[in-house]
Amino acid sequence: MDKLAVLGGNANLALTEEICTHLKIAPTQVLAARFSEGEIRVQIKENIRGKDVFIVQPTCPPVNDNLMELLILIDAARRASADRITAVMPYYGYARQDRKDQPRVPITAKLVANLIVAAGTNRVLTMDLHASQLQGFFDIPVDHLYAIDILSGYFREKNLQDSVVVSPDVGGLKMARAYAKRLNAGLAIVDKRRMSPEKTEVIHILGEVAGKDVILVDDIIATAGSIIEAVTALKANGAKAIYAAVSHGVLSGAAKERIRNCKDLHEVVITNSIPLTDNKGNPKIKQLSIAPLLAEAIMRTHNAESISCLFDEIRN
Repeated sequence: MDKLAVLGGNANLALTEEICTHLKIAPTQVLAARFSEGEIRVQIKENIRGKDVFIVQPTCPPVNDNLMELLILIDAARRASADRITAVMPYYGYARQDRKDQPRVPITAKLVANLIVAAGTNRVLTMDLHASQLQGFFDIPVDHLYAIDILSGYFREKNLQDSVVVSPDVGGLKMARAYAKRLNAGLAIVDKRRMSPEKTEVIHILGEVAGKDVILVDDIIATAGSIIEAVTALKANGAKAIYAAVSHGVLSGAAKERIRNCKDLHEVVITNSIPLTDNKGNPKIKQLSIAPLLAEAIMRTHNAESISCLFDEIRN
């Protein structure tokens, strides 16, 4: 363990500390501040020469600041002669810009991958990518974890008797099927039309939801517009209690207010891949910790052990 170092930037310090608690080590001390003009200033305060370094930094809002801080932390670790550098990115920002769906647009997810590799990263540890093929954007090893066991375990404890798992679109069908298998629930799909990058319109519900408790599963909840549209359509089709299980709670714009004011949405369950801030008086949002999952993956990676047991079942 004396060759293992875990440090984090400012994106999610609480998660870094919780991971270290599970690993029974102290987080490596880091100075990550700003100069007066706004430039990022980084200094690793402890010796990491020859160590296996894990840098915990989700690229969540403010995305550009946290991404730049991650790149500088990686460069600092490389120049401090770390033996191996793993970027632990529970949430991978820019993941939704993964293809050219319009003329003259960038593939920013690939650009970010190039920057992370160029900074000196040896491998990446991430969770619930918006699209699994993003792993192929990297020319280094990528370990892709899933929050499904944490989220499904929470709903298993609720002991819902007659439930159905709903995918918000066709692209999420595979993950929804995995949830349905774990929860012994039915499966349905929301057929929707995208009006803009942040607005959708529900057309049909494919599957039986009348008289059932519904669990909407998705990887990201940003403005909550799509979730609220789906909830309205599901309720109109006779659904009973409606829950949402989402890996990454971006919760930008008016998302929290929309969730609070939606009387048909019973609860939104997210992970702490992104810090939950300013949520006073909103009991509908429940946050679960992914620290045990990340700590296990870090330990197995450090010990050169397989981590496939943490995600193999998803691929079946």
